[in-house]
Amino acid sequence: MSDLSSIDDLLAKGKAASDPVSSLTVSSGEVAEKFSKKMGQVQALGKEEEAKRLALKVGLPHLDLEKFPVSQEALRQIDREEAERLKTVCFYATQEEFRLGTVNPTDEVQQLMTDLVDRRHADGGLYVISENSLQRILKLYNTLPTIKPITKDLEIKETDLDKVKADVTDLQSFQSLLVRRSVSDLLVLLIGAGLKMEASDVHVEAEEGKIVARFRLDGILHDAAELPKEEFRQLVSRIKLLSSLKINITDKPQDGRFTIKLANASIDVRVSTIPTIYGESVVMRLLDQSRKGLSFEKIGLQGDAFEKLKAEIARPNGMVITTGPTGSGKTTTLYSILEVLNKPGVKIITLEDPVEYKMEGINQSQIDHSRGYNFASGLRSILRQDPDIVMVGEIRDLETAEVAIQAALTGHLLFSTIHTNSASGAIPRFLSMGVKPFLLAPALNAIMGQRLVRLLCPECKKEAQLSETEQAQVEKIISSMPEKERGELQGKKITLYTNVGCEHCGGIGYKGRTGIYEILRMNSEIEQIILSGGVSEYEIEKIAVKNGMVTMVQDGLLKALAGQTSLEEVLRVID
Repeated sequence: MSDLSSIDDLLAKGKAASDPVSSLTVSSGEVAEKFSKKMGQVQALGKEEEAKRLALKVGLPHLDLEKFPVSQEALRQIDREEAERLKTVCFYATQEEFRLGTVNPTDEVQQLMTDLVDRRHADGGLYVISENSLQRILKLYNTLPTIKPITKDLEIKETDLDKVKADVTDLQSFQSLLVRRSVSDLLVLLIGAGLKMEASDVHVEAEEGKIVARFRLDGILHDAAELPKEEFRQLVSRIKLLSSLKINITDKPQDGRFTIKLANASIDVRVSTIPTIYGESVVMRLLDQSRKGLSFEKIGLQGDAFEKLKAEIARPNGMVITTGPTGSGKTTTLYSILEVLNKPGVKIITLEDPVEYKMEGINQSQIDHSRGYNFASGLRSILRQDPDIVMVGEIRDLETAEVAIQAALTGHLLFSTIHTNSASGAIPRFLSMGVKPFLLAPALNAIMGQRLVRLLCPECKKEAQLSETEQAQVEKIISSMPEKERGELQGKKITLYTNVGCEHCGGIGYKGRTGIYEILRMNSEIEQIILSGGVSEYEIEKIAVKNGMVTMVQDGLLKALAGQTSLEEVLRVID
């Protein structure tokens, strides 16, 4: 109404200007100009109202971009030609998120959103905007400097990989490949050699006077090579560029990712940088998305533990918890369980931080702490999706624990992890969070403790000569085993093996890893201890062992006696 009143005032002024007696002197040209301007404003308001009505109809938020600041980075997310064709623009973009505005939210626009989410590995949002807002943003494309588009994908040709595989035979041979290489080639060699050596992580670290590359092989960090110091900053900048990190920020931690495209697979590279006193430290985690789920046998579950776990995951509800320190293979074990349970007619939803491997047929959701989407709130949302099976990446607080327990008590089969050193330690950990004992006892089905041990290289392992102390340790462990396992060893020669090192294993003596496990199943005795409140980790383990539980160190020794690993490796991860 105020705009119409203003127009009426202008008309009145125009009428007064035509009256020669009037003391108000306003030219007809000025009146026409102001009238035209006001009419344009009224039309703009009309278009915004149309956009609001459309937004309400399609269930999307509306936004007026008349004065919204738009960065060049945001504009570059969509080519101008595509923006004009789809009547869609990106008006906001950061490393973590982006926002699109569209005049017409068609299926093609929704597909563009999905493509951008996959390409940027960021969260997206879609808004309805008016034609006026669209035209204003399209004009901003004229301010963009002409530059070549930057791709986030690092392409490694099969021929490049073949050359790296041929040249890299062990850690010592890698250093010679770094001579006279460009920064781009240096990064390809780092990742290519990491893939050849089957490294889980590639570390690039600045030390006093030198730059060192390290590979994490089977859980152990090994020095791989010394890098050219003069190329360090360029290397870090290239990694940051590929990972969509801020190149000019060197005094704060940053996290990003990029993808290596191969002919028949893709490798996700998760990047983390932190400042150190000598420069930035960069860690690249290599995640092979073509990797298939591992069977129970391949992850090291065998014998009594194998049968117990199969029985527990066949139950329709309750909680199965895995425990162990960071890097003990808990997530891999859960993925293996989900692979077994992933069948037609079963809805499985996971809540992870982050999603490491994509699994077909399973709904995987990723935590986003910046938006308040944590394990507790995410789990509540998941339960409203009517799942049969739920996997929660970690239970770390009372709120998440309570929601998980309620899910287990109301007909869901729930899998999760918790950080304790043993299976029996999980129950005191839950109670220390504040979980009510009368809810925890009926909710728990089983708790699994685990560690990862390196497998001896089958090409070069040799029989070990045990010292008196080691012999005594072996005898003590065997004597404490359940009757079934102890009986199977009676009358057999006790032979253990140790690592040597050869070309096949890169001179390390170990190749690959397997799990050692202990599975604690709930029974009436353990339930009574929980309900009594006087929970003792020692007492719980004592009852579990009495009922036939094979402990991790016993399982590890059985694998060592089978020639899979060494005694020193078992004791390394348990002690």
